[in-house]
This record gives sequence, structure tokens and C-alpha cells, in this order.
Amino acid sequence: METPETPDGRDIGADAALGAAEAFDPGEEPSPEPSPGRIGRSTAFFSIATAASRVAGLGREIVAASYYGVNGPMSAFTVAFQVPNLVRALFADAALQPAFVPIFTEQLEKKNYREAFRLASTLLLLVTLVLGAITALFVLAAPVIMPLVAPGFEGAILDLTITLSQVLFPILILLGVSGVVVGVLNSYDRFGAFAISPLFWNLTIILVVVVLAPMFEGQDRIYAYAIGILAGTLVQLLIPAWDLRNTPFKFEWSFEWRNRDVRRVLLLMLPVTISLGLINFNLIINSLFGTLVSNQAPAAIDKAFRIYQLPQGIFSVAIATVLFPTLARFAARGEHDNLRATMANGMRQILFVLIPAAAAVLVLSDPMVRLVFQRGEFTPEQTTLVATALFWFAFSLPANGLFLLLTRTFFSLQRPWVPTGIAAANLAVTALAALGLYHLGVGGIVAATAIATVASVVAQCVILRRLLGGLELGRLLDTGLRIAAAAVALAIVSFGVWDVLDNALGRGLLGQIVSLGAALGLGGLVYLGVAKLLRIAELEQIMRLVRRR
Repeated sequence: METPETPDGRDIGADAALGAAEAFDPGEEPSPEPSPGRIGRSTAFFSIATAASRVAGLGREIVAASYYGVNGPMSAFTVAFQVPNLVRALFADAALQPAFVPIFTEQLEKKNYREAFRLASTLLLLVTLVLGAITALFVLAAPVIMPLVAPGFEGAILDLTITLSQVLFPILILLGVSGVVVGVLNSYDRFGAFAISPLFWNLTIILVVVVLAPMFEGQDRIYAYAIGILAGTLVQLLIPAWDLRNTPFKFEWSFEWRNRDVRRVLLLMLPVTISLGLINFNLIINSLFGTLVSNQAPAAIDKAFRIYQLPQGIFSVAIATVLFPTLARFAARGEHDNLRATMANGMRQILFVLIPAAAAVLVLSDPMVRLVFQRGEFTPEQTTLVATALFWFAFSLPANGLFLLLTRTFFSLQRPWVPTGIAAANLAVTALAALGLYHLGVGGIVAATAIATVASVVAQCVILRRLLGGLELGRLLDTGLRIAAAAVALAIVSFGVWDVLDNALGRGLLGQIVSLGAALGLGGLVYLGVAKLLRIAELEQIMRLVRRR
């Protein structure tokens, strides 16, 4: 049933969501109810830290583009990195956390601390052994596997792809351990170390590339990037591992792999693994069809994806991560009204940020790519190619943010087979659409991903509405239309300001920074002004949080 209202007409579910969405104190133990201000402050901190890491990630991409451009070796690296990244999604952090956190949190809620710590310790040892074996197997089998995912590569580029994948695959072990460590921290509402570790991952990679790249020659210079990924992943593990000392968790040499809770995690992880693996196969599909377009296409799609990830990671990843333990606690107690209201508020907040971000990308994709990448080995022709991919990525930006939060909601309900089925359909739609559209170039390949993502979100909403007795979809639609109207104003102003300043200042580095920065800044102010005129409640939530801080 739909959420009831108070006598003065306010939505009780919205009030509950607002209370849940304005909370957090890093380091607190899980409490029976989220205290006022906890999750919102956590989301703000996580968003700021994630923004810093995304900016550093953009810096990493700028450095990489200046050294390697968008060419054969960079495409070889892109494909080589995606394969261990896919296996990571299947068996490491991305699959472990959604399966581990609900069960670990459930034991903490029951005050079964010893059982919870034994579960985490066993999983730490188990993932190290299993992922170590998978890594060794892949390193041996890479010459057989890699030609299957890069059918358009041959000769020296294919050989480079194989050896780069062998260098990169050990990150799987580090990420597997990280999945359990971060799961423990998140269950104690400690998000700080997890939020800042990607920043140091990016900074480490930049340092290694700058130091090591001059030591290699020709296409072998790309090995500096691969070594940087290894070093950065180690740093990314060490930071949250150090933060474990601020929790009651104590590691013990326990390998009770037949433990009931370990089996529950593994059983829950199975559909999560399939679901996330299917999602990550989309990236493989993009690269696979990209190799059929040109040697540049996989790297061009990847570079566009890096810019696309900046607004995605600043907010949608932050709110989904921060809300996940709260959703899991509501689900464990059977409090579906609170779970629904918290999730619905998170959906509206994601749209409030990602719809205007998509509008800005649609009208300014070319100047964005030019400013970020066009220097050194990165040519104007490559800018056009990457900007085309980025333009089409923009259409999936809001939907992908919602997809992430809705998927976490299914996991919190311990109903992972539902998103598994949706992910399978997503993969099928992506593959069929890419097959039909790849002849249009990188734009067609990326458009296929956008089509599949939107369809998946619709399917998730239909199913969750039935499971939770409603999703406040009427309010979501009303809010979304208001946000879209404000985003149109942003797009018009942003493009107009950029066009005027670009003609006046030229395309030197300073001129590009001023014209693009002014366009985004003034467009953003117009968006906030229109949002206030349209009385979009999510703006008031953010302003209330800022005033509180």
C-alpha cells in the first residue's frame, strides 16, 4: 500500500526518508535507529571524499592520455584491465560486500559478535586462497582467453594485451581481501577510510606512471600504467585495513568454511556474483565490439566512461554505499515502510544531481573532452571520437544511478536472484543492441548500453513496487519533471555562455578553463535558482544539511 500522510498532508514516508537521509557519524557502532543527521553527514563526507578521488582519477586519466593517447597500446591496456576487473566483480569486493554486509550486520544486531568476527576471519582466509588459485590459473591461460575478448586484435597488439592482463591479474587477490575489510567497516558505519582510499589509489598510479614511463621505450611504456595499478591497489587495501583498529573486530585464524553463516554468504554471493558479473560483461561487450570498429575504439569508450564516472561516483555511489547498511537493518527488522521511504528519498536525491549532470554533458561533451585530454599524444581527432562516446553515455547517467541504488535494495532484502535475472536481460539487450548499432561507431555501442540500463531500471521499479507495497513513484515522477525543467535551463545557459567565451577567449588552456568553468558555474546557479522556484524539496534537504554543518 502507499505511504500514509499526517493530518497536515505531509507524507510520513517522506519524513522518515528525510530523517534517514540526513544522518552519520563515522566510527559509531550500529545503533537500533539512525540518529538525526547521521546518514546525511556520512553521504556529504563520502561525496566530498569521492569527489576528490574522482578528480584525482581524472588527473590520472589526463596523465595517461598525455603519455599514451588513444591508440593501440592504450586499447590493449583497456581490454587487459577489463578481464581481471570482470573476475573481481564475480568473486571479489563487488560481489562480496552485498552478500557479506547483510549477514554480518544481522549477527551484530543479535549481539553475536564472536560469530560475526569468526565469519569475517574465515572469509578473509577463504577469498585469499580461492582468488590466489584463480589468479594463477588465469596467468597460465591468458594466451587462450584474451583473443576471445579482443577478436579484432592481432599481432603485436594482441601479444601486448595478453602480457598486460598477466601483469594486472594479481589485483584480484588484493581486491578480494578489501571486499571483506570494507564490509566490516561499513557495517560499523565507518565510511571514511573506504571513501578516501580511491584518492590514494589514483595518486599512487600517477606517481608510478610519471616515474616509470620514461624507463620504458615504445609501446612498452604502457607497462608503467599496469605496474601503477598494482601499486595503487595495494595502497587502496592498506588504508581501510588500518582503520579496522577503530572497530571491535579482531581477526582470528579461523577457517570454518562449513560454518552456517559462511555458507549463507556464499549462497547469497552466488546470485550476486552472477548479477554483477552480467553487469560487468557489458564493459566487455563494449570493448569486444569496439575492437571490430577500430584499434582506437575500446580506449575511446573507456576515456569517455572515465568522465562519465565523475558525477556518477560523486553522489550516486556515495548515497548507495551509505544507505546500504541502513537498508539492510530495516530489512532485517521487517520495517519495509522505513526501507521504502529511505530508498525513495535516495532515488530523488540521485535524480536531483544526475539529471543536470547529464544535461551539462549533452551540450558540453566536446569542450569537456578537449580540456581534459587533448595534449601530448592525444589529438583533436581523438577528442571528437571520445566526445561522441561521452555524449551517448550521458543518456544513461540518471538511470545508472538509480540502478545502483535499486540493486542494493534487493541485496538488503536478501532477494539477489531478482537483480540477477534483470542483469541477464540487461546483458542480452546490450549485446543485441550493440550488434545492431556497432556499425554506427562508438556512439552506437554506447547507445546500446543506455537502452539496456533504462530498461533494467523500469523492471527493477515494477518488481520492488510489488515487494514493498509502493515506491512513491508519483512523487518521483513529479520531482523528476521539475528537475528536468531546471536541467533544460542549465543546458541552455551553459552552452550559451561557453559558446560566447570560447569565441572570445580562444582555445588555449586558460581560455578553455575559463569558458568551460564559467559555463558550468553559471549553468549550475541557474539550475539551483529554477529548482528553488519550482520548490524541489531535495534542494531544501541539501541546504538544510549545509546549514547544519
